[in-house]
Amino acid sequence: MKERIFIIIAESDLNNARLILPRALGGYGLDAQWSDDFHHSLHVLLTGEMHGYYSDFGGTEFLAQVLRDGYAYVDKYSPHRGRRQGNSPQLAHTKQFVVCSRNHDQIGNRAQGERFSQLVSFEGLKLAAGSVVLSPFIPLLFMGEEYGEEAPFQYFTSHSDPALAEAVRRGRREEFAAFHTADEVPDPQDPATFCRSKLNHALRKQGKHRVLSEFYREIIGLRRELAPIAFAEKQTMHVIDMPHGQSVCIHYWAEDEAVFVVLCFAAAPVSVEWPLPSGLWRKRLDSAEERWNGSGSSIPAEINSSGSMSLTLPGTSCLVFHEQELDQ
Repeated sequence: MKERIFIIIAESDLNNARLILPRALGGYGLDAQWSDDFHHSLHVLLTGEMHGYYSDFGGTEFLAQVLRDGYAYVDKYSPHRGRRQGNSPQLAHTKQFVVCSRNHDQIGNRAQGERFSQLVSFEGLKLAAGSVVLSPFIPLLFMGEEYGEEAPFQYFTSHSDPALAEAVRRGRREEFAAFHTADEVPDPQDPATFCRSKLNHALRKQGKHRVLSEFYREIIGLRRELAPIAFAEKQTMHVIDMPHGQSVCIHYWAEDEAVFVVLCFAAAPVSVEWPLPSGLWRKRLDSAEERWNGSGSSIPAEINSSGSMSLTLPGTSCLVFHEQELDQ
């Protein structure tokens, strides 16, 4: 009889690296943990929302810090919590962090259960996809995210105990009282709340939803292809928070190959000095291209860099370059 293998992932927002450190080092030895800081950093950059725990996040420096360390807050004061937060995960590996742009908590805990497709533009959906899938971490996709599902994911229950059902109903209304009237908060026990949350799989074959589904296929395939470089055990990574404060670059390299990922959160095209390392680089992904329902891009298919160069980044875009040396 084969031994069963269990993978245990911690759902914790305490930024406590002890959860995933080996037991030999005084840790609990869990396989991985969710990085809420990644979600919160990305959410604020794409939506501009700053209420609640989102008030602890803001510019691209938070996302850059998460990409470097797994957490944005490492022994750092959190204004929302009113105390210092987190300890160093420097002994952990990137594969021990699970990241997402959406999950059941982050959607279901909103009063209306809005998905990203209701909160950000189509360009923002592609940028969110690239940020998650091309990060050095383990990507988590929430059901329907891959084609831009438009149905909400509202908080629904089917409690048989009337007292419990009423307590949950009242609790939801009280939780969002400062932002919504009682009638605006869906009744968790109402079957209509559940029905509104059902997926419409037919969307994946229609219009922009089909394009987004193909975009996800493209970047997942790209992650698989570039895994020996960007996600290998011995890869080296350098994260650059660009001086203009609107884009983050991830430079991966292993042996003689390299990958350069650009995440641009500027709403409009922005001219910047790219710190693209010397070499011949081939563009592998450009979310602004017309094939991805973008407005078009002026970024060339190949770039022969001398170490730094001026280029105009498309607004709200994701780009990937692969160093050409071994492709000759």
